[in-house]
Amino acid sequence: MRGMALKLFRSTGYSSILSPGETRVAMHPGWLILFTSLWVGFACNVLLWRELRVQGSTGLAQAFAMGAFTAAACGAVLSLLGWRKTLKPAATLLLFVAALVASNTWGQAVPLDGGLAAMRPSSLLLPSWTSLLHWQAWATVAGLALVPAVWVSKTQVRRLPGQHQLSVNVTGILAAGAVLALSGFALFGGLI
Repeated sequence: MRGMALKLFRSTGYSSILSPGETRVAMHPGWLILFTSLWVGFACNVLLWRELRVQGSTGLAQAFAMGAFTAAACGAVLSLLGWRKTLKPAATLLLFVAALVASNTWGQAVPLDGGLAAMRPSSLLLPSWTSLLHWQAWATVAGLALVPAVWVSKTQVRRLPGQHQLSVNVTGILAAGAVLALSGFALFGGLI
């Protein structure tokens, strides 16, 4: 009778909750934070893409520093919200915000040196009604946010015990803070 119960238990699919193989298949939350942060920092970095278009550009180091600064800021926020129920919604929100900012900055042809700092944040996040008529704005948001957001939602994230998850989050915040400080010093300290 006992053998029959175990066989029924394994055949119904409930055994996957207890199997150790599932934890090896799921992605560690730190990797999801890293990949999302790098995507936001470099794929959604309009300054980097503008500098790559110009031959012999001297602002490429500044564009990479801006990408590292943005990725580190995103990594710090995602590490802070890196818990099981908040990680995926926070990553999805950051992807869409970064894609909207990139689409509006690219579509409005905003100069990234002084013109970007003078703009209101609402004009960067909310597109103008004329930009909504162009298919390029929709394609940019779809390419920069929709595709990675689907990946984030489909990715299985490993459940970590509370104390281990807290240590991962603190390590992520400290690492992101170090990169944020170094890239911020390079950007705003006049090194680049």
